[in-house]
Amino acid sequence: MADDCFGHPRLAAIYDPLDADRSDLDAYVRMAEEFGARQVLDIGCGTGVFALLLADRGIEVVGVDPAQASIDVARGKPGSERARWICGDAAALPPLQVDLATMTANVAQAIVDPQAWQRTLQGAYEALRPGGHLVFETRDPARRAWEEWNREASYAVTEIPGVGGVESWVQLIEVSGPLVTFRWTYVFAADGQVLTSDSTLRFREREEVETQLVAQGYVVESVRDAPDRPGREFVFLARRPEVSRV
Repeated sequence: MADDCFGHPRLAAIYDPLDADRSDLDAYVRMAEEFGARQVLDIGCGTGVFALLLADRGIEVVGVDPAQASIDVARGKPGSERARWICGDAAALPPLQVDLATMTANVAQAIVDPQAWQRTLQGAYEALRPGGHLVFETRDPARRAWEEWNREASYAVTEIPGVGGVESWVQLIEVSGPLVTFRWTYVFAADGQVLTSDSTLRFREREEVETQLVAQGYVVESVRDAPDRPGREFVFLARRPEVSRV
């Protein structure tokens, strides 16, 4: 099930203007260029921002996301016909042979169920051509990012054309081991409607992720620093070997 911030039509429609700075995607665009990727699978594509950045560069992109409302937003954008959109998850994809599979932003951490995570890694592996790469990021648990998730640090009022003012803020709900739950609240000035969206992220240790990748047949090539959050995130770069697992 997708969180309401992605799955509720009214919230999906304002997701992009509420998160307008997507400079975090620059590093992923550069990696696509670094690997010479011509076909990319964007897992958890959301409203299609990254997928369309790649499509604008002539790359064939398949965007998959479980939130129909977000897929609808992506399909409504200029140039969306240059990408292929699938409402679903990486565990049940049509046959693909891509050069690069990605999970940007919080996508990897939002897959909290261990079996669902294993199926996602397996689905990405099967979609990659031999020698293809999987790239994704996760926050370093040691940095305890959730300690900054409060109303005081996050409150904002965003004026959105055709919508009006929207107040938004985040509040930490619970920390239970590696699972962190938080709630976004949105208040629409136009009609006073208040909507909330609860989310849970799993904070995995670096060694844990590397072990999981190897177990699925990947070769872990490197663990990089996130340029937009130096020292706060791990960026995993894994490869499907040329000779596939038996």
